[in-house]
Amino acid sequence: MRILLLALTLAALAACGQSPQVHTLSGSTMGTTWSAQVVAMPDEDMEAVRREIEQALELVNAQMSTYRDDSALSRFNQAEAGDTLALPEEFAHVLQAALTLAEESGGAYDPTVGPLVNLWGFGPDGPRDRAPGEDAVAEALERVGWHRLRLDADRRRLTQPGGAYLDLSSIAKGYGVDLVAERLEARGIEAYLVDIGGDMRLKGPKPDGTPWRIGIERPGEGRRVVHSIIEPGDRAVATSGSYRNFFREGDREYSHTIDPHTGYPVPSKLVSVTVLHDNCMKADALATAITALGPDEGYAFARERDLAVLLLVLDNGSVQERMTPAFSPYLSQGTD
Repeated sequence: MRILLLALTLAALAACGQSPQVHTLSGSTMGTTWSAQVVAMPDEDMEAVRREIEQALELVNAQMSTYRDDSALSRFNQAEAGDTLALPEEFAHVLQAALTLAEESGGAYDPTVGPLVNLWGFGPDGPRDRAPGEDAVAEALERVGWHRLRLDADRRRLTQPGGAYLDLSSIAKGYGVDLVAERLEARGIEAYLVDIGGDMRLKGPKPDGTPWRIGIERPGEGRRVVHSIIEPGDRAVATSGSYRNFFREGDREYSHTIDPHTGYPVPSKLVSVTVLHDNCMKADALATAITALGPDEGYAFARERDLAVLLLVLDNGSVQERMTPAFSPYLSQGTD
């Protein structure tokens, strides 16, 4: 109904000689780039829109960045054992979602995986080109475990058990997308495509009435190829891929997704996971969880929960797809 009303509004405005258009804004955040394609009238105050977007992104960074020593998350990571910290509302909301998924995934997804992420060179300490030793992995692994956290959700208070290091990078980016989308809708903007580092949320049609279409990349050595095109409608899209963020030592590749159970990067056989969901925060975290679970267990996890998921699996040198039944309706039938 809301899309129908929007279409009628756009048609009425066009009849008056004023046609909506796509305004594009972009910038940098969270170690990557953001963009927003906003359908609005030509006289929309886009500088005001930009300010609201940047304020939303700054809120996420100020609360949940591991790269900022003054963030609420970093203050928790630096706290002494037994210290209890009051959390901002948004931080508490994201952490509660992360802990829920940690439980549902049997710990394959774990927001306390930070010591291992840092050890393997994928955190604020910077990259590395050599795998850490077994003793270092074992030592970091002792600090990992989502069940060690004590979160009083009602009072938004979190107690540091000692040595815990939260890393919400696999969910905060998606939350940032949702927050930007909420700010746009609060301004009366009902058609947009928001993208932060490949995590997206879409709504409404483009000015010509056609849907937004998204290309899903098929990993290839030194080249970018579109595997399939989807029309998500009013949904969010997130992709986790081992083919972008990794380092190579000799003949071995180490991906940025760490198995919290073993302390080692997950094997790179599952090279890409794309999830469609109602909100980007959950899509973002689910893509990481399914990647950590692996091609078989991850696919079963998605099927059991009727999730719309596309997995790209490396099999004997070629990429094969595994698509859940809930994903196939979103494949584009368009030609452009």
